Amino acid sequence: MKFGCVFPTCEIGNDPAFIRDFAQTAEDLGYTHIVAYDHVLGAEHANRNPKLWGPYDETHPFHEPIVLFSYLAGITTRIELVTGVLILPQRQTALVAKQAVELAILSENRFRLGVGVGWNYVEYQSLGKPFHDRGRLLDEQIEILQALWNEDLVIIDTEFHNIDRAGIKPRRSVPLWFGGRNLRSVKRAAKHGEGFIFGSSDSSSKNLMRQLLEELNSNGRRNEFGIDVLIGFGDGPDHWHQEVKNWKELGASTLSMRAMSSTSAWSKEADPAFTKPQQHIDALETFIKEVNSAV
Repeated sequence: MKFGCVFPTCEIGNDPAFIRDFAQTAEDLGYTHIVAYDHVLGAEHANRNPKLWGPYDETHPFHEPIVLFSYLAGITTRIELVTGVLILPQRQTALVAKQAVELAILSENRFRLGVGVGWNYVEYQSLGKPFHDRGRLLDEQIEILQALWNEDLVIIDTEFHNIDRAGIKPRRSVPLWFGGRNLRSVKRAAKHGEGFIFGSSDSSSKNLMRQLLEELNSNGRRNEFGIDVLIGFGDGPDHWHQEVKNWKELGASTLSMRAMSSTSAWSKEADPAFTKPQQHIDALETFIKEVNSAV
């Protein structure tokens, strides 16, 4: 079992020194990767119909993951950088393809593009993208990403895209991972992805993991597929050890530690109640020493 960490984007603050120290500390301690979340806009939840059900609102700050990883790629040498997940349907497909390749180059192939559909319809509307068609759009984007990464010229004319004999350079393939909370997301990942990120370690995620394994076996892809699970720091060492055991038995390859209070209730995790960026950096050592002692 390997271990990653979630970049505490809502709580790390804006001082580049703390952002640098978090990434370099994680790398020095042997974490395999850093996961960063994606939201361009935060929306007020009050008086919305339908209700916004996700954990974030207009008060939560987010560092933009592509720009963030460009910085982290230059100040680290080994640790992987993973979007977990980039909300792909609200972004321009060709631009993401170009950005992903650039990050892969600058990081010397330490970038993984994790994608999903998200939940914030206000954000979609503000960015001029169709919320209710986001799943169908994502399916098309997957094919276009692969085409742009592997073909000199791409020709496509659909409801969502029009590319007329054009391509990107430089060009290379980028590992494509998925995240989500339903059967459709795991079916998509089992067919098209190189891995899946579970947003929590609770019983619903374990049930979804079993469905993912069925899909992977049906597609003959189990041996080549990576699985990462996010686990709450606030739940403490006994819980960490139990979840390492549980997920190892289920077949997960990595667990990633998350210590943000802003996601704890939504993820059914105990609140770590950190109030300073340095506490997030210190938690990296606490967690990795504890879980490594039992592996």
